[in-house]
Amino acid sequence: MKITNVFVLVLIVISTSVLNGQIKQETNKLKQPNFLFVLVDDQPFDAVGFSGRYPFLKTPNIDRLKKEGVNVENFFVTQSICSPSRASFLTGTYPHIHGVNQNNRYVDPKWDEFAPYSSHLQTSGYQTAHVGKIHMAHLKAEAHIRPGFDYWFSFIGQGAYFDPQVNDNGQEYQEKGYMTDILTDKAISWLKEQRDPSKPFSLNLWHKAVHQPHLPAPRHTDLYLGEELPLPPYDTHKETFKGKPEWQRKKTFGFDWKNNLPIPSELPEKDWPINYDRNMDLLRCLSAIDESLGKVLATLEEMGELENTVVIYSSDNGYFMGEHTFLDKRLAYENSMRVPMLIRYPKLIKKNTKIEKQCLNIDIAPTILDLAGIEKPSYMQGESMVNLLKGKNDNNWRKSILFEYYLDTYWPYAGPNQIAVRTERYKLVDAFLANDIDELYDLKKDPGEMNNLINDSGYDEIENYLREEATKLKAQYKYNPNRDWWLKQVMKSKRNRKNHQ
Repeated sequence: MKITNVFVLVLIVISTSVLNGQIKQETNKLKQPNFLFVLVDDQPFDAVGFSGRYPFLKTPNIDRLKKEGVNVENFFVTQSICSPSRASFLTGTYPHIHGVNQNNRYVDPKWDEFAPYSSHLQTSGYQTAHVGKIHMAHLKAEAHIRPGFDYWFSFIGQGAYFDPQVNDNGQEYQEKGYMTDILTDKAISWLKEQRDPSKPFSLNLWHKAVHQPHLPAPRHTDLYLGEELPLPPYDTHKETFKGKPEWQRKKTFGFDWKNNLPIPSELPEKDWPINYDRNMDLLRCLSAIDESLGKVLATLEEMGELENTVVIYSSDNGYFMGEHTFLDKRLAYENSMRVPMLIRYPKLIKKNTKIEKQCLNIDIAPTILDLAGIEKPSYMQGESMVNLLKGKNDNNWRKSILFEYYLDTYWPYAGPNQIAVRTERYKLVDAFLANDIDELYDLKKDPGEMNNLINDSGYDEIENYLREEATKLKAQYKYNPNRDWWLKQVMKSKRNRKNHQ
């Protein structure tokens, strides 16, 4: 009898242990993940150590995200300038929808209509923080905390690399030090000292770097000294713009172009390297970014939160490093519209994997909400990437993407209004110019986009297909290049500012 009782007791203990283990396992599965979203400014998609583009470039912490997570190889922004792209990351909508289609000093998204994903996280019990650049309505009188964040640390416009003016939860003052380091310290301080550890968190660490003027930290001033910039892939530095739109040849003359001069049909090749010092300093600025990432990852690990944190790393737009003889971004070339996107979340994502499907910055907000178990609001135009992150082959995923650009400065420098439609193989660029040609590229045969096929009759069928896709995508995303709303917001903000002076 005693033996039987002992046996029953052992069974009860074992069953209870198993049951507790199952409950604990289910609880861990149901636990909402944290989010760390690191966004860099102007980082080229291939300016990472693992790409091999720059053999001397060391980015061990960025590389770690690739090794321990997924590399979204074909990730694009919907508009390749700071403010519109950042607003699209937040709202999951195109610039023509959220209303910020310029790097303008007066305009915010329509927050009431298109709340940032962070607002939805707050409603679900998350504690949220934004540390870093926002670059929207950023006059001093309007340097207020944006909706959706419990903690706010930012600055006006581009900010400064050294000793910047900052806004810490509404208090404005001058901080001492190097901007990347300041933002890193503030993010770590919030994680360690200010957040409520009983709540899941979402932290944006959005850097000023590596925006021009590229000023590296003093400790990195002489980094890579003596190294040589390798030639761009596909000889894109040899661009002469033969067979390409006239406005691109005009653009290369920048602000000094005289409109009464004849525009040649092609230009002479420029000597390489192009913008050597500028490009090397951009890469040096990346070293502080990589160090920052390493410090924040180490902090999360010390806190025991790293494995339950979705780490997202990207850039607000691409950047020309001499390709097509250009600097800056804005245009529909790959170097401008394509950005790095790395995501680490071991509970869902297998190590060292890749996604080849075309994804957009408007997909990040729906993805974050999906991972948090929150339904996507109807206004968000992006799609959740969760099935792709799980490694599933989603045959219903988009087959083409729409890119847009709105003239925001003197157009020979920036380029005219334009849209681009990109499939896995082809790209059509329409600049809406009656007296100029469009662009058509075969990305498989010509990944450097050097040979414009728009006048090649052998590609007429492809061109027609892409124009039909453009029509479909513009309807799907409610494309409207009308800037009346934006202009009204500018005038309203100017009047309000004048009344407060």
